[in-house]
Amino acid sequence: MNVARLDLTADLVTLTRALCDLPSVSGDERVLADAVEAALRACAHLEVLRDGDTVVARTQLGRAGRVAIAGHLDTVPIAANLPSRLVGEGADAAVWGRGTVDMKAGVAVQLALAATLDAPNRDVTWIFYDHEEVAAELNGLGRVARAHPDWLAADFAVLCEPTAGGIEGGCNGTLRAEVLVHGRAAHSARSWMGVNAIHGAAPVLARLQDYRPREVEVDGLLYREGLNAVAVRGGTAGNVIPDSCVVTVNYRFAPSQSVEGAGEHVREVFDGFEVRVVDAAGGARPGLDHPAAQQFSQAVLAVTGGAPTAKLGWTDVARFGALGVPAVNFGPGDPLLAHADDEQCPVDQIESVHRALASWLAG
Repeated sequence: MNVARLDLTADLVTLTRALCDLPSVSGDERVLADAVEAALRACAHLEVLRDGDTVVARTQLGRAGRVAIAGHLDTVPIAANLPSRLVGEGADAAVWGRGTVDMKAGVAVQLALAATLDAPNRDVTWIFYDHEEVAAELNGLGRVARAHPDWLAADFAVLCEPTAGGIEGGCNGTLRAEVLVHGRAAHSARSWMGVNAIHGAAPVLARLQDYRPREVEVDGLLYREGLNAVAVRGGTAGNVIPDSCVVTVNYRFAPSQSVEGAGEHVREVFDGFEVRVVDAAGGARPGLDHPAAQQFSQAVLAVTGGAPTAKLGWTDVARFGALGVPAVNFGPGDPLLAHADDEQCPVDQIESVHRALASWLAG
């Protein structure tokens, strides 16, 4: 079988484009995973492991600490935005195309450093995983966490998701719940014989309208919570008084709170109603008080000058958090351009992220 060749000594723009131009839409990562594995196996200082289309490479130097640096290989479907190309000049230069932001530029930085840093100041586990852009149960990082948790063991982790080259610590948790309102069905011509469950949902919506989300400081970063209705369903026909209505709510909660605590909070808000939690994922503390995190922040600040902020969405740093590993998000690219048809990543951000990580790991 012919395996695509990746030159990990190439400049970062060339490497980013090579990664983008290999097939890697979720579920079709095999070609890219094979190329990544082959390139890393050529590095004598790395032990290379594989599970499905997730490739893990790690140093075994007996250093006092170990860090994990992760990125996913897959992208959302192509939208006439490949092959990649270089656009602009000088300070405005950017790599354009599907995956440049989310997150082949970050993966290029990982691969370049994995190949060249043969004696880092701490042991490093480099993780390149599959199926991030699809259903959570398919996620390669989650699969490895279940099957090979020792592969992810570390004191601190960095997820190279796009953050425009700044540090975003940890992430909020997310919980989805259904608030059930019960009524009594009747013909709409004799509505007084029934109890309209949709009308009965008005107090649920009123509580949401009056809800004031908290701002919670965790490890020096400020996380903003939110509780919002994201769907309402009810009714069976145009001439029937509905006997049930379901309001689906999404609660984004600070990483200082457990999933169980988040569920209890939602039940308290909707006291008197039946509440059913249907999906939940805990957040991740940034752990910025950990020595490795402090050294990481100092190295990044020396290059970028930007102070860490809280990650308000949910990312796979939460999978590290579940393993007791504090984690941050740090990578090139504007996250607002992720999945966009005109996805593009500034070259200067790719280079600055590379400089910051190299300074941290080799300094």
